[in-house]
Amino acid sequence: MSIAVVRFPGSNCDTDVLHALGAVLAHPVHEVAHTDADLGAASAVIVPGGFSYGDHLRAGALAARSPVVAAVAAFAGRGGPVLGICNGFQILTEARLLPGALARNDGLRFVCRDVHLRVERDGPPFLSRTRRGEIVRLPVAHHDGRYVAPTETLDRLEGEGRVALRYVDAEGRRDPEANPNGSDRAIAGVVNEAGNVLGMMPHPERAVEPLLGGDDGLRILGSLVDALAGRAAEAPA
Repeated sequence: MSIAVVRFPGSNCDTDVLHALGAVLAHPVHEVAHTDADLGAASAVIVPGGFSYGDHLRAGALAARSPVVAAVAAFAGRGGPVLGICNGFQILTEARLLPGALARNDGLRFVCRDVHLRVERDGPPFLSRTRRGEIVRLPVAHHDGRYVAPTETLDRLEGEGRVALRYVDAEGRRDPEANPNGSDRAIAGVVNEAGNVLGMMPHPERAVEPLLGGDDGLRILGSLVDALAGRAAEAPA
């Protein structure tokens, strides 16, 4: 039941994810390299944040063509849970595992601060520890985090309930000042049609201990661990 964490040249949040899962949540975890064509005995995959390949060409564009991403795509196609965080979200859109794209922030500046997010869908495998409409606080740190998509795609995501997280103020209201990058419709995270792939720009792995300023990230990472535990309990002996 180990969770695979993918490491690319330029990844810088993989160690944070390993700590959050292994040390804080006490769940088995292992790393896989960008050159690996096999995920090992993975029950879930996390594609972490960073600046894979220095964000050359476009953020996530080169990483999306790595051998390991083909393995991640096959795993997701079999229904395996895949979570892409920040650069991981960028990679998943570049690999077409998720719709839309992540463009340069409004103002063309790197943004690093805590944001408030409204949970727009709940349930496993990523949001079972949250409730729809609940507000959580997580940090963001990105330069290319503005979620964009054609209007018809945005309408479809909204209509199918595939917007997972949205930037809001502390009271849960949409406000341009609360949208750190100018994302279309203040979208901070989306899921694929099957609901087993989630991409999100905020960093749950950086908010897993009160010492770090908050532990709302456990609501997401802990939901994934719970989902895997549920699968293990349901598996035939």
